[in-house]
Amino acid sequence: MNIDVTTQDAIKNRIRKVTLIGLFANIILSVVKFIIGTMGNSQAVVADSLHSFSDTSSDFVILFGVKYWTAPADESHPFGHQKIESFVTILIGLILMAVASGIGYNAILSLMNRSQASLNWMVILCPVLSFIVKEVMFRITYKVGIETNSSSVKANAWHHRTDALSSIPVLVAVVASLINPKLAFLDHVGAIIVSVFIIKVGLDILFTSINELLDTGMPEQELVDIEKTILSIPNVRGVHKIRTRKLASSFYVDLHLEVDGFLTVVAGHDISETVKQILIVKNKRIIDVMVHLEPVSQKK
Repeated sequence: MNIDVTTQDAIKNRIRKVTLIGLFANIILSVVKFIIGTMGNSQAVVADSLHSFSDTSSDFVILFGVKYWTAPADESHPFGHQKIESFVTILIGLILMAVASGIGYNAILSLMNRSQASLNWMVILCPVLSFIVKEVMFRITYKVGIETNSSSVKANAWHHRTDALSSIPVLVAVVASLINPKLAFLDHVGAIIVSVFIIKVGLDILFTSINELLDTGMPEQELVDIEKTILSIPNVRGVHKIRTRKLASSFYVDLHLEVDGFLTVVAGHDISETVKQILIVKNKRIIDVMVHLEPVSQKK
């Protein structure tokens, strides 16, 4: 079953809208955190501002890519363009890891130099504000990612979540440094923790998207559920050779369906169409089903 043009446009518009909201939030947050972090002499807050700014990169990537991965199938791409989304998601993961590596490297150098200017209390505002705004953006963006079945949007949502969670060690490091100047080195430690956390998320996103490009099949339990669903449909005698292939966040299904060999071609076709439609309705990740009919009149 192919997604109609109207549905594609609706999905595209929802993705663009939530991504633009995130883009403006990221720009405002990164500027505010950079200014306050610089004025307040906090490297952890400045590192956190760079993390927020890195989120704008993934926003731009999605705004550019959504036009192409939602394009309908054509003669050159009969299975659609969804794999472009996997490449976009991989790029987001690489952006995360690159930014995190830079943050961690600078923090380690500063820690080795053991130099830290005294912090200003105003830097506390940044991690608190960041946590609230980015957690809200995560929830909004992830909801859209689930509803549109978009791996890139969900990856971008986790980009927001990493920014929110990375604000926690930043807040702890800043508060500790302010309370006791001897603990000023924790500001650098906080920046390193932020970088490690971001790299971990980036790797998760990267490997998930690579698996999508490798045509990974459905989990075993979903295959069992598919078989049970098919066997419960009237006039179905059996099913075998169920194969699935992942395309971005969706799946193509290929199966051999056994029906009474004395049925007319029309009747057999109707049964196969029923199987196809029921599978698509029951599992939103299935976008098409190829059914191979087999007669079983010779079987008991």
